[in-house]
Amino acid sequence: MMNNLLSKKRIAVLFGGRSGEHDVSLASARSVLSVLDRNKYEIFPVGISQSGTWYYGSNVLDHLSSGNVNDLEMVTILPDPGMPGLYRINSGNLELLTPLDVVFPVLHGTFGEDGTLQGLLELADLAYVGGGVLGSSVGMDKGIFKDVMRANEIPVVESILVLRKDIEKNIDQVITLTESEFSYPVFVKPANLGSSVGISKCIHRSDLAEGLLEAAKFDRRILIERGVNAREIEISVLGNDDPRASVAGEVIPSREFYSYESKYVDGSSGLSIPADIPANISDQIRAMAIKAFKAIDCSGMARVDFFLDKDNGKFYLNELNSLPGFTSISMYPKLWQASDLPYNALVDTLIELAFERKIERDRTERSFRSIS
Repeated sequence: MMNNLLSKKRIAVLFGGRSGEHDVSLASARSVLSVLDRNKYEIFPVGISQSGTWYYGSNVLDHLSSGNVNDLEMVTILPDPGMPGLYRINSGNLELLTPLDVVFPVLHGTFGEDGTLQGLLELADLAYVGGGVLGSSVGMDKGIFKDVMRANEIPVVESILVLRKDIEKNIDQVITLTESEFSYPVFVKPANLGSSVGISKCIHRSDLAEGLLEAAKFDRRILIERGVNAREIEISVLGNDDPRASVAGEVIPSREFYSYESKYVDGSSGLSIPADIPANISDQIRAMAIKAFKAIDCSGMARVDFFLDKDNGKFYLNELNSLPGFTSISMYPKLWQASDLPYNALVDTLIELAFERKIERDRTERSFRSIS
């Protein structure tokens, strides 16, 4: 027993993936891998290409970044609870590379943050960091998420949802519908993506047409939202059944809104931590972040984003990110650092929460026999 307690936990860190946020994931993974304690964990970095192939090997992160994967091994995780490990694919055969204790997905967007990967890990009966299938999928889809928030009396900005086929069939009709509901400006967003990929601020009809076509590249469900003259306030949430909220932070965009370029390309947007808002507003937003986290049965972590209307002082919950960014400029770890939880301790806590959730899952009966 003592040797088992002293042994390192074997952790697979997954990154990359089939998503418009592939490059963001690589940046997040580089930061996470840099702080994982080699004395606590035996680390297996696994890079997932944009075509969906899983790779393992020396300097896999650099290889995936450059696109040169020739010297890497193809690997996989099997959806079999009797075989919980990482398997190499060798000439069409499967060989156990290593058993696994826990998986840390550092994936953003589709096929990583939307419940699909979480479903695989549930089938494999592995502990994993972050939200489960339900929390991940609801948090990912901006349309469904807004409906759940409304059902829980959490204020959100007015919006309409259209399908890609609606845009392709009759874009003028979609534009007319939008203009009947909202005045300009409006924001157009893919329902299932983050990092501001595919988002456009539209101030007139031609902008809207371009924005709809751009968003439709990335999803079949498109959200059109009333524009708000707002400050962007963010809260980090951490925990499982009893989550806690960090201090509030504010994003100071360098462009018209917090776009992909201002987040990751020029890095010119500023962060104000803690946010310069009244204490009572901060308390309300922090409580609302926890309420939203619980409403979708999220677990592990989330960054919850709010709009604070500059014109009337109202605040609206914008979105919940169940696998938020972990780059050196990301708000999620910075907010916890300001709440007296440094980066390396935050990563350790997330792994502990993964094991806690696995223990709770294991308490559930998987068979039923009626008493006659």
